[in-house]
Amino acid sequence: MSTISPERSVSEDAVYAKVAWRIIPLMFLCYIAAYLDRVNVGFAKLQMQSDVAGLSDTVYGLGAGIFFVGYFFFEVPSNILMEKFGARFWIARIMITWGIISSAMLFVNSPWMFYVLRFLLGVAEAGFFPGIILYLTYWFPSRRRGRMVALFMTAIALTGVVGGPVSGWILHQFNGVANLKGWQMLFLLEGMPSILIGMCIPFILDDGVRSARWLAAEEKELLEENLKKEEFHKTHLPLSQIFVDPRLLLFCLVYFCCAFGLYGTGFWIPQLIKNTGINDPLYVGLLTAIPYGFGAIAMVLFGRSSDHSGERRWHFTTAACLGAVGIVISNLYRGNTLIAMIGLTIATVGILATFPIFWPMPTAVLAGTAAAAGIAWINSVGNLAGFFGPSIVGVITDLTKRGDYGLYVVSAMLLLGAVLVLAFVPKKYAADNPG
Repeated sequence: MSTISPERSVSEDAVYAKVAWRIIPLMFLCYIAAYLDRVNVGFAKLQMQSDVAGLSDTVYGLGAGIFFVGYFFFEVPSNILMEKFGARFWIARIMITWGIISSAMLFVNSPWMFYVLRFLLGVAEAGFFPGIILYLTYWFPSRRRGRMVALFMTAIALTGVVGGPVSGWILHQFNGVANLKGWQMLFLLEGMPSILIGMCIPFILDDGVRSARWLAAEEKELLEENLKKEEFHKTHLPLSQIFVDPRLLLFCLVYFCCAFGLYGTGFWIPQLIKNTGINDPLYVGLLTAIPYGFGAIAMVLFGRSSDHSGERRWHFTTAACLGAVGIVISNLYRGNTLIAMIGLTIATVGILATFPIFWPMPTAVLAGTAAAAGIAWINSVGNLAGFFGPSIVGVITDLTKRGDYGLYVVSAMLLLGAVLVLAFVPKKYAADNPG
C-alpha cells in the first residue's frame, strides 16, 4: 500500500507495522499471564481434589465458573475507569491485583474458600480483556483490527502450548517444595509473573497515539486521520442505551456462544485427556499443547483471511461449526487417545478462530463512550458463559458419571452462535466499512 497522500512521505503499512511491533507483543505477554491465571485451576484440579475435602466435580465447575460472576459486575465500570485514568495506570492496577489473588489460591482448604477466591479473581481481572480490545481501537482502523485481535488473542493458544506443559511440570516437579503441594506451588509460581509485568506497565505502555513519543508527528497524523474517517460510520450511544440496544444484545448472545465453547471445553481439557488413559500430569500438559498450537495458527489465518476479504459472517460460521464437530468427535472416541486428541484439536481450532473474527464486528460500529461501555458490556455478558459452561459440564458429569453429555451442550451452543450470526447480524456490521 502506498502513502495516503502525495505530500506524505511515510508508508501506511510501515507505520502500522511499527505500531504493531510496539504494542502487540506487550499485550500478548499480558494476556498470557491473565489467561494462565484464569485457567490453571484446570491443572490444579488434577491434584487438589484429593487434598481439599468436598471438592467434587460440581464444586469445581461452579468455582471455575464463579470467576465470571465477579467479572460480570465489574466489567463495564472498569472499562469506563480506564477511559478516565488511562490505559497505563488501569492495566497495571488490574494485573497486580489479579496476580496477588491468583497466588493466594494456594490457601484454598474448603469449597467456600475456593468460591471466594475465584470470585475475587474475577473482580480483579474485570476490564482487562475489553480494555485491551478498546485500546486497539485507539490505534487500528476496522480493516486492520481482525489481524491485531488475532495476534493478541493467540496468547490464549500459546498459553495452552506453553502453559500446559509448564503447569504439568510444576505439578510433577514441585510437589513437596517448601512443604507445599504441587497445586499450591502452581498457583504461587504462575501468579508472580502478573505482578511483575503489572509493575512494569506504567513505564512501557502509552495511553494513545498522542502520548507515543516513539512516533514522528507525521506518523501520528496518519494514524489519527484513519481513525477519524471511521467515526462517521460509528454509533455514539448514550450510556443508558448501551444495555438495551438490540444490536449489542445480539452481539452479547453471539459472544456468549463463543465463550461457552471456549470455557466449556478449556477448563476440562486436562481432565478429558486424563480420561483417555494418560495419568502423568506432565504428559497431560504436553498433550494439551497440541490443540492449542494448531489453534494459534488458525486464529491468525482466519483473522487475516477475514480482514483481506472484508467478510466476517461466513468465516465465523465455519469456525463455530468446526468447534462443534470437533467436540462431537472427541466425545464419540473418548476412549481412544489418538482420535480424541484429533477431535479436541479440531474443536480448539474452531473455537479459538471465532474470537478474532467476532470482535471486529461490534468495534466497527461503536465509538466514544459507546465503545468503552459497549465492548465491556458484550464481554461481561458473553463471559457469563464462563460461569455456565464449566458449571453445566460439572453438574452433568456428576449426575450421569459421564463427561460427554455436558460437552454436547457446548457443541450445540457453538452451532447456535453460527446461526445467530448468519440470520441476524447484517452484512454491513460484518464488513470493513459499516454504515
